[in-house]
Amino acid sequence: MRGTANRRSRPMPALTAFYGGLLALLFLGLSLNVIRRRYHYRVAFGSDGPVPLQRAIRGQANFAEYVPLALLLLLCLELLGGPAWALHAVGLCLLAGRLAHGICFACLESAAPLRVGGMLLTFAALITAAIGNLAMAVNSF
Repeated sequence: MRGTANRRSRPMPALTAFYGGLLALLFLGLSLNVIRRRYHYRVAFGSDGPVPLQRAIRGQANFAEYVPLALLLLLCLELLGGPAWALHAVGLCLLAGRLAHGICFACLESAAPLRVGGMLLTFAALITAAIGNLAMAVNSF
């Protein structure tokens, strides 16, 4: 097959693909929750509406604000040859953080511990991935 050798000689970012796939499913769940609430409250556009709709919109938007950068950092760390344990630590923190935060906004009226815990785990993933990327990049100079 044409190009097979080239594909095999490059490392494939399987861990990033795994966590990206799980996070995509979570994002779809948050998106479906927004659609369900829009339909329920008959609000087609904007974020004006009852508090449960506003919370659902913010939960989805917050996910969309943090996850792309975190996945990009995870991908870079994996391509730079970061250790598997570090990749899993970043991926699991990000997934658990976004899940906790998403549950808080999608399902509960108020759950400050889930919200704060979700953000702390998300920040831990971002900080760990950022420092790991910087360390791996500096070592490659």
